[in-house]
Amino acid sequence: MAHAEGLPRLEPAMRFLIEIAAPIAVGSASRGTPLSAVSMASGTAVSHPTFKPVFDAVFEGGGTDYIRNDPDGKHMRLDAHAVMRDKKLGSLVYVHYTGVIGITPELGLVLSGSPEAKSTEFGDAFIHLTFETGDEKLKELETGVFVASGRFVVEEGKPTTVEYRVSKVVV
Repeated sequence: MAHAEGLPRLEPAMRFLIEIAAPIAVGSASRGTPLSAVSMASGTAVSHPTFKPVFDAVFEGGGTDYIRNDPDGKHMRLDAHAVMRDKKLGSLVYVHYTGVIGITPELGLVLSGSPEAKSTEFGDAFIHLTFETGDEKLKELETGVFVASGRFVVEEGKPTTVEYRVSKVVV
């Protein structure tokens, strides 16, 4: 099927792998839905072979994902912040993403640390990312519109990892 004129499409951009810690329940006395904070202990972001600018970064000093569950318990709302350092350039890049994750029984096992937890499939976690940097070579990251689909990766003896496949929205 031909691409309809003017409709956006997705161009593969990068892959994020983020090791996360257990959620910390902050609570909320006034909002009605409790706030949790999840530390992003470490992570990487590597550009797709066809994406420009080339980007190969590690998380600098971790990051935090602030999460609120919807009152009906069916979705989580993400608000994450982190700083990354490009390995080759040494440049810092701030990444901010927001998103929605469908809370499935499989995800419940992952988030509770259950020994029965298994990796989840793509299709229930979606985010929108923005970037900010002081490096002209990476400035193009600031002007793009980026979205991603994510999943939780569970491997015995390793921290839980979130994998995001990031795409740039283009026409």
